[in-house]
Amino acid sequence: MHRHSYKGRKFGRERDQRRALLKGLATSLVEHGKIETTLPKAKELVRYIEKVITKAKKGDLHNRRQVIAALSTQAAAFKLVDEIAPQLTGRNSGHVRVERTRLRVGDGTQMATIGFVDELKAVAKEETK
Repeated sequence: MHRHSYKGRKFGRERDQRRALLKGLATSLVEHGKIETTLPKAKELVRYIEKVITKAKKGDLHNRRQVIAALSTQAAAFKLVDEIAPQLTGRNSGHVRVERTRLRVGDGTQMATIGFVDELKAVAKEETK
């Protein structure tokens, strides 16, 4: 059977497991700013997170709700929309970068780090009294 026109990687998982995997990876990326995973997972995460970042940059109510649905936690979604997305307004796409790092000791698979291209500044939260 041919593989033409079949988009996306299966990772040997069912559909709901794949969606949960990408959701978890995207949430970890937003929370930590940079994560290390296998190269195919990182490449697939780029496709997923770029669309989420574009929605976060628009920032209206509908897109905010879609970002909440795309990430595992509301805290990560709020951080992406309120803190990270305003710092990424200078570019239209290419918000994240994948860099190959090492071969994993256990099975020799290629590992990669994925992180934001622009340097993100920590936003100080103002306390209300």
